[in-house]
Amino acid sequence: MKKVANQAIIDQLQKQILHLQGNRQSADQPLALGLGPLETAFPGKTFPRGVIHELISYSSPEAVCTSGFLSVILSKLMQQNGCCFWISTQPRRSIFPPALAGFGITPERLFFIDAGKTKDTLWAIEEALKCNALSAVVGELSELSFHDSRRLQLAVEQSGVTGFIHRFRPKSENAVTCVSRWKIKPLASSLPGNMPGVGFPRWQVELLKVRNGKPASWQVQWSPEGLEYINPAPVIIPQIIEKQTA
Repeated sequence: MKKVANQAIIDQLQKQILHLQGNRQSADQPLALGLGPLETAFPGKTFPRGVIHELISYSSPEAVCTSGFLSVILSKLMQQNGCCFWISTQPRRSIFPPALAGFGITPERLFFIDAGKTKDTLWAIEEALKCNALSAVVGELSELSFHDSRRLQLAVEQSGVTGFIHRFRPKSENAVTCVSRWKIKPLASSLPGNMPGVGFPRWQVELLKVRNGKPASWQVQWSPEGLEYINPAPVIIPQIIEKQTA
């Protein structure tokens, strides 16, 4: 009996710590987002909402795969008539809007903003993250300083909006306050019976860093049935502890 009571105290303390760190879940949100085994890497086996996620790509194919994976997550976040802002710096935008319908995203609920300069992109992302009428905000840029990431995290702590920062060819993978860091890479597609042709898109999904979670890697495929796991058992990635500087 005492052991059960102690475990309850530990669970409550863990929830309080996660809350202080910005990992919040509102009472009206379902626990699981519906991403399958991937969610087991996060605290409470729940994809964190109301926080900032960082995604990094170094080539155009990786950027396209990252946008595809992002679209899968957005379709889950926007299920209940939610809206999303997708903010980029001209002339680059790594998404083909008509393809979003294939991921179950209603086109009229996703709004695109193209800024002329990086500082304008950051300003637009921060202002969008303050709007609690949105389900999510995607920001595309190259560099993100620790100070700027902290401002974005403070914005979502007030609004509860989930933010995604997609960094294309950054100069360095510097420390930021984002709860997670992802890399999505393309994999060769495959058709049943080794038939010739192009199959459904496949990705190597690497969760390199996750606060209070377990970094891992999965091979997944997107099809009309949803996200399918080629290797249900994740490959564990050793977590690297970075020194954060203000």
